[in-house]
Amino acid sequence: VQLQASGGGLVQAGGSLRLSCAASGRTFSSYGMGWFRQAPGKEREFVAAISWSGGVTDYAASVKGRFTISRDNAKNTAYLQMNSLKPEDTAVYYCAADRDGNMYVVIWEYEFWGQGTQVTVSS
Repeated sequence: VQLQASGGGLVQAGGSLRLSCAASGRTFSSYGMGWFRQAPGKEREFVAAISWSGGVTDYAASVKGRFTISRDNAKNTAYLQMNSLKPEDTAVYYCAADRDGNMYVVIWEYEFWGQGTQVTVSS
């Protein structure tokens, strides 16, 4: 599967953005999906994940209550709604897919990655 992340941009602190991750192929509905981010000089870190059905989600503590992960299997797209953004949310955001439908918090469990989309939050 090929993943295309989009929706990043420049926003003021307290603002919102919605990221999208469009997937090619007919098996998207069977993939577990995750969002990760990488700030300059830092390692890539887990943000959120969602099961193949959308029925189970998980979040990093730093974004819980502010970010919401969702998916539309009919549109082959996963989303990350980001509210109450903070300057420390500034990073390149990546979406990832696991072919077995699982949701993981670690990078190495995901087989497919999108190219990343830049999110910049100004103070």
